[in-house]
Amino acid sequence: MPTDSCRSGTVILVTGPARSGKSEWAETLAQQSQKPVVYVATAQRDPTDEEWQQRIARHQQRRPGQWQTREVPRALSQCLEEGECGECLLVDSLGTWLANCLELEDEAWLSMEKQFLSQVKQTQADLILVAEETGWGVVPAYPLGRTFRDRLGNLIRHVGAIADPVYLVTGGYALNLKVLGTPLTPNL
Repeated sequence: MPTDSCRSGTVILVTGPARSGKSEWAETLAQQSQKPVVYVATAQRDPTDEEWQQRIARHQQRRPGQWQTREVPRALSQCLEEGECGECLLVDSLGTWLANCLELEDEAWLSMEKQFLSQVKQTQADLILVAEETGWGVVPAYPLGRTFRDRLGNLIRHVGAIADPVYLVTGGYALNLKVLGTPLTPNL
């Protein structure tokens, strides 16, 4: 719970398609915060997947050496709760976190999502949340793919209602949707 001397931190959402520059933009924003940065990695390591290990390594090489890293594949709400006043938590990414929890039944997922959104509003640290945009194309052929797409779309919409600013990164450009867009009221 925030104290009088430290209110809830700033919440920034960075979203966009694959390879658009989301992570790089989020890292730039974290550096600009001039606060100690904690990089919250939601990816799970898989030593049998060489390409995945290379992706993780590229992300690690881009980050400044003084940044702390926390690997948090599932307990994201607890990690945000531990965020401290005066630090910046960069969470990369919400889509990967959701994928790690995809086996949850709808009711359990909705409870986890509600807890996460509540913690986003309460954390004392500044938050930069990276999320993948899905659903701009073909409807997934399989139920699990549709569940992922729908859950992530809803999550991003709810986080977008909380965050300010909200950036859409596409084609190597970051657009502040809170300045350019008209908000819709999410059904929370």
